[in-house]
Amino acid sequence: MKQQFDSELRLSKANRIMLERINTILEEYRNDGYVLTLRQLYYQLVSKDIIPNNDREYAKLSNILKKGRMAGIVDWSAIEDRVRDVQHAIQDTIEQYRVNRMQGQQRNIEIWVEKDALSNVLFRVTSKYHIRLMVNRGYSSISAMYDAHRRLRSGDVILYFGDHDPSGKDMVRDIRERMEEFGREIDVRPVALTMEQIRRFNPPPNPAKITDPRAKWYIREYGRTSWELDALPPRELIRLAEEAVEELIDLDQYNRCLDREQRDIEELRSFFNV
Repeated sequence: MKQQFDSELRLSKANRIMLERINTILEEYRNDGYVLTLRQLYYQLVSKDIIPNNDREYAKLSNILKKGRMAGIVDWSAIEDRVRDVQHAIQDTIEQYRVNRMQGQQRNIEIWVEKDALSNVLFRVTSKYHIRLMVNRGYSSISAMYDAHRRLRSGDVILYFGDHDPSGKDMVRDIRERMEEFGREIDVRPVALTMEQIRRFNPPPNPAKITDPRAKWYIREYGRTSWELDALPPRELIRLAEEAVEELIDLDQYNRCLDREQRDIEELRSFFNV
């Protein structure tokens, strides 16, 4: 909803044009059912060569967006400033009747993502297939690893989404080795961000974090450039996640669960006359 709190828009002509471009991008993603974070919006503008990739432009964008919202030009709900409470969203979902769509599958699958802000995008996939979404925010705590070992068995799969930088690339090794400490041989598969995706989508680069203790290894392998997962379009993240899940599951069994769920819902509707 657009709501005006400042009657005067204190922006130059160039920045007013920028607001029009911002609204066009936000509307495009809203029509697809997505709400962007400020950082995702920034990377979309960089990817379209509308603004250069530097901290000054990021701060400038934040200021333009603030003034646009206060002046009633940009919809307040068009930017997601805080990560949706995933647990609350899950609770809302499980209050509706559904069967366990992973029933009968040979292995458990989880999606782990490095970025809190992208959990709302990947939640569309995990809720569809009834698999767990884990936000690990960097190197996971020992408690989080212990909880994971209680959920997972050897042979289960973790699909990992993280930045292409020293820590993000090292995270796959870290998760795999730490699960081994708990006696679990887990198949940890990096889904994004990969060099193949970087070559395909050409996201804006960032300098590698030289202070990261893993920087020397990363620079030897990939050079001094890194890329952030946020730069991928949300629809692409969803496509990658769905394809990765469907490669691992028995789709016929999954569809049988969907059919049973629909029959049960129809019976409930009939019983309660709704």
